Amino acid sequence: MAFGARGSRPLPPPLLLLLLWVTGQAAPVAGLGLGSDAELQIERRFVPDECPRTVRSGDFVRYHYVGTFPDGQKFDSSYDRGSTFNVFVGKGQLIAGMDQALVGMCVNERRFVKIPPKLAYGSEGVSGVIPPNSVLHFDVLLMDIWNSEDQVQVHTYFKPPSCSRTIQVSDFVRYHYNGTFLDGTLFDSSHNRMKTYDTYVGIGWLIPGMDKGLLGMCVGEKRMITIPPFLAYGEDGDGKDIPGQASLVFDVALLDLHNPKDSISIENKVIPANCERRSQSGDFLRYHYNGTLLDGTFFDSSYSRNRTFDTYIGQGYVIPGMDEGLLGVCIGERRRIVVPPHLGYGEEGRGNIPGSAVLVFDIHVIDFHNPSDSISITSHYKPPDCSVLSKKGDYLKYHYNASLLDGTLLDSTWNLGKTYNIVLGSGQVVLGMDMGLREMCVGEKRTVVIPPHLGYGEAGVDGEVPGSAVLVFDIELLELVAGLPEGYMFIWNSEVSPNLFEEIDKDGNGEVLLEEFSEYIHAQVATGKGKLAPGFDAEMIVKNMFTNQDRNGDGKVVAEEFKLKDQEAKHDEL
Repeated sequence: MAFGARGSRPLPPPLLLLLLWVTGQAAPVAGLGLGSDAELQIERRFVPDECPRTVRSGDFVRYHYVGTFPDGQKFDSSYDRGSTFNVFVGKGQLIAGMDQALVGMCVNERRFVKIPPKLAYGSEGVSGVIPPNSVLHFDVLLMDIWNSEDQVQVHTYFKPPSCSRTIQVSDFVRYHYNGTFLDGTLFDSSHNRMKTYDTYVGIGWLIPGMDKGLLGMCVGEKRMITIPPFLAYGEDGDGKDIPGQASLVFDVALLDLHNPKDSISIENKVIPANCERRSQSGDFLRYHYNGTLLDGTFFDSSYSRNRTFDTYIGQGYVIPGMDEGLLGVCIGERRRIVVPPHLGYGEEGRGNIPGSAVLVFDIHVIDFHNPSDSISITSHYKPPDCSVLSKKGDYLKYHYNASLLDGTLLDSTWNLGKTYNIVLGSGQVVLGMDMGLREMCVGEKRTVVIPPHLGYGEAGVDGEVPGSAVLVFDIELLELVAGLPEGYMFIWNSEVSPNLFEEIDKDGNGEVLLEEFSEYIHAQVATGKGKLAPGFDAEMIVKNMFTNQDRNGDGKVVAEEFKLKDQEAKHDEL
């Protein structure tokens, strides 16, 4: 005979003790508290503070129980079997008393139920287990409740003020979660693994309820997603941590969101009013940046290193998204570049950048140049008489302010209160400055922009000029002393005496010493008959001239050694 029918029947296994025949009699339910043995008695021994839902007829429940007789003798327990009792309520699958006692319960509520025989196993009992006319006591703890009409429930408890994009089908997301049962028992957590859960949404990579519950989320949003078992792991559970017929609750924080079809996005935050040039492929940029993930997590900053990031663009020196995002920028521009992972560091990530992470770069462009650039000269003022122009060999005195392209002041002769003095073309300044000072007249004011390959190069000047920096010099030329013809350090302004050696050899001993030579040359300069190259140490020039005449290096010059420049072109002495 089938179990649950009237008459004699075999002893049921303990798990089925509550799945017995229902008398069908309408028994009244007593008020809360224990009373007569003839009525169903319910004592609510613990009720949770929050009770968003109670058991109704037709619901499916999972609960633990201990069944005893009035004398305390135990006849059954779900705890002994290590699994909850799972059953529909109000559908005749339970004894009538239990069907009635479960109605109105909250998850985590504990009830002590006293069921009279007429609502239990009546006068027949269960042979060998439940004597006839037995009053049964059940200590019940409700673990789970759901209904076949349930849908995924979403409760957002935090939403960021700005939400420019939400999860759509086929998006790829990175999120953290805590997974619990309805009673709060934790079964899994990405936080414990210290790694986000990364997946596509809406294409079957997730349980159906999670696929649905994630839709519409913003990055930074936090929500509770409650999933009934038929949209989760169903009757069988996952075979490990999740039992069959379990409702699941996921506390989700969305960290990242992109779609494989995404390109970079650019937000221009500050564009300078004056933008004469925009970056192109092949340019070399110096820029500062802060790098964060979409949820604001910081991963890198050039500011923290107190040094710009310097790179060519459009040539694969940086990730593809930055190569693209740095095109078309102005010097001084600030922009935000959002880079999807397939244009960033991909599925593997890098360092402290997780795999499949969207990257956000807030950049500030300090300067850029192209290796093919030459200097740029802008003349702001020229005096009415600007006929004498600077050339190689001229001795110049000028003031300048030196700055970077972003306006950072590097140096200023005005602040020092003295001019900067050089011989043009002598290698006393960087090549770009040498070029920028040419063909300039006294009183002229000009701005010279010097690319790094004509300035201080990749190395810069430690503590003063950054490597690969474009330099800006605002210059005013104050004095120009004409130089000598190229190759000369001394020239005659008048006819050279045919008895030059004799004039230098004042004591007439046929030998000229350095002192005699120096005295004579300075005398010619003083009277205007000769001229030393301006801007150099006069004594050093004279000494070099003497050394060139002293062919044998004996510290004196004799007539046979003495020659003028036009007599021996390879020397510059006379």
